Amino acid sequence: MKPVYLDYNATTPIDNRVAEAMLPFINEHFGNPSSSHYYGVNAKKAVQEARKSVAELLHCDVDEIIFTSGGSESNNYAIKGAAYAKRNQGNHIITSVIEHPAVIEVCRYLETKGFKVTYLPVNRTGLVNPYEVEEAVTPQTILISIMHANNEVGTVQPITEISAIARKHQVLMHSDCAQSIGKIPVHVDELDVDLLSFAGHKFYAPKGVGALYIRRGVQLEKQVHGADHEMNRRAGTENVAQIVGLGKAAELAANDLQDTYDHLKTMRDRLENAVLDFFPECTVNGHREQCLPNTTSINFTGLEANTIVEALSDNVAVSAGAACHSEQVELSAVLEAMKVPVDRAMGAIRFSVGRFTTRDDIETAVKAIKEVVSAMQPREASTFLPEDDADIKLTRFTHGLGCACKLRPQLLEEALKQWPVAGDANVLVDGRQADDAAVYQIDETTAIVQTVDFFTPVVDDPYQFGAVAAANALSDIYAMGAKPLFALNIVGFPANRLPISVLQRILQGANDVAEKAGIAVIGGHTVDDTEPKFGMAVSGLVHPGRIMRNKGAQVGDVLILTKGLGTGILSTALKRGLLNDEQTLHLYETMSTLNKDAADVMLRFDVHACTDVTGFGLLGHLLEMMRASGRTARLFFEDIPILDGVGDMVTAGVIPGGTKDNQAYTEPYVHYDTRMAETQKIILNDAQTSGGLLISVAEKQAHNFIETLHQRGIQNAAKIGQIVKQEQDNNLCSITL
Repeated sequence: MKPVYLDYNATTPIDNRVAEAMLPFINEHFGNPSSSHYYGVNAKKAVQEARKSVAELLHCDVDEIIFTSGGSESNNYAIKGAAYAKRNQGNHIITSVIEHPAVIEVCRYLETKGFKVTYLPVNRTGLVNPYEVEEAVTPQTILISIMHANNEVGTVQPITEISAIARKHQVLMHSDCAQSIGKIPVHVDELDVDLLSFAGHKFYAPKGVGALYIRRGVQLEKQVHGADHEMNRRAGTENVAQIVGLGKAAELAANDLQDTYDHLKTMRDRLENAVLDFFPECTVNGHREQCLPNTTSINFTGLEANTIVEALSDNVAVSAGAACHSEQVELSAVLEAMKVPVDRAMGAIRFSVGRFTTRDDIETAVKAIKEVVSAMQPREASTFLPEDDADIKLTRFTHGLGCACKLRPQLLEEALKQWPVAGDANVLVDGRQADDAAVYQIDETTAIVQTVDFFTPVVDDPYQFGAVAAANALSDIYAMGAKPLFALNIVGFPANRLPISVLQRILQGANDVAEKAGIAVIGGHTVDDTEPKFGMAVSGLVHPGRIMRNKGAQVGDVLILTKGLGTGILSTALKRGLLNDEQTLHLYETMSTLNKDAADVMLRFDVHACTDVTGFGLLGHLLEMMRASGRTARLFFEDIPILDGVGDMVTAGVIPGGTKDNQAYTEPYVHYDTRMAETQKIILNDAQTSGGLLISVAEKQAHNFIETLHQRGIQNAAKIGQIVKQEQDNNLCSITL
């Protein structure tokens, strides 16, 4: 069964009546509204009928409605259009700190063009104070833009009062009404605004269509130039089918407004009351009276919102108000502006009901919320443990994702500044270096290598998670040129959320990989945690004179990578359900494959430096190698192996947070070819899990080295670049297409 949908503020499904109205203009009436023949006239009539329906919904005249591609364009047109049309009269704009990005980002852009913007605060209920609006007005003020209703907490602003202030000072008034249309009355004669924007997909019309109300007499500078469509205000052939859908949605909204309001409020109150009754420690964000009837933002104190959202995702679709990372909690701008305490806001979940929400939906959702949240709370044992572990998806039980959960490189670097110097001469490699493990010399021929690695699930299947984590931990031993001896398990496990059989499967996957490495797992340590985590501490042996390190790359060396890039991106896609079975299987195989064969081959050649590519990404690990070696690397992007589907996922915006952190860290040290796309830069910084070995080998041996790797079945192994003298401009890496 599909999850219950309680995210109507994000988007709404298209009403069947809207879809039916659109169909003739998809299948039959295809004419251009600007054409004067039969086909064009029919299309023109349909657009005008839709315009009339929208005007009736807003209580305005037909010629005051301009169709756009959606709320973002409407906001851009209203704010930029007004700003540039009025710039001879002033350059000051007033808005609030809780506006949608389609308003905030426009204002920030205008600040770079000489405009000044005042961002007004809100109180603890999310309300803008009209007194503060008036206090902010100056002789240079040309526009006030305040949203009608907030998308996160539902608070409805006193737009009529603010409009009166704007009118008093002869300032234009704009309101983003995307969230209020179809839920509460939105009438321009009552709100007294000059400009009003909204999007169709927020009230059961299609995505990609919206409208802007422009009061008669208000002049805006045109933003889309071309022919004289939309009364010469917005060029571009009208999207007739979508506009018809918007018109039908407006008609339904106007006719059913009171019934819709009553239904939304009943469903919202039923959900909110049930949650608050069961979890009395929870609090609600936003104004309790001046609010949308469909929205409730509930704080589950002390819990992490994104973890709750993931755990609910199979049963209920909702949105988080905060994102928790290993080093910080990122609150939404709205909750931060409302000064909601972090311990509350970190667990903020937005529930938004809609026209099609039923009582059964609410009961199903409440049941799931009780189970998920109860299991996350620190109690002796949960009564809501899954009965069967066969369909458990591990990534639903964690807010992070594998190696991407690591501390940001900048923070880690700061923390390690005071790392003490080891006083023991037998310590050959310690935490001060950027190598993958510590090394301690026992005698002239023997040194112990020790490494540890653990993380949250990167895949859903417990067995595969254990296998991937084990391969990842063992990789550090191989990268040092060592032979693994034995391993210890490191386990964090939410015993009140998952059955113990899940842990058994994780351990079995790890043990099977350890057997492939020729070692035993002989112990470990386990703690009860809020989310599953697994890894290993691995011990190995190496000759003190044959340790492979980051340091040692020579000018002229060839850089070889043994696995394709993109496991972090694909793992994130897997978590979001975007990979097919074939892609999923290939991802499992890539991450659970040991670097044992690559390491065996490496020891037979003149290798000067080596590291494995994990959470820091290819460029992060390469930069460490270049710093230690005092060299610069030149990479050839077209030669770098990349796993299938990675580029498509990046284009779709599937990018781990750790990957973005890596890119921010490496940016100052990397010279990218000017022709490189942003997507390509992201891939090079992707936070890998159980990636390949990055090897610096003498150029004369590079060809045979790669051939031998291929013979051992390591088909992705490729020459990706070369080592050159360190350049004077501080670039440690340059990349060309």
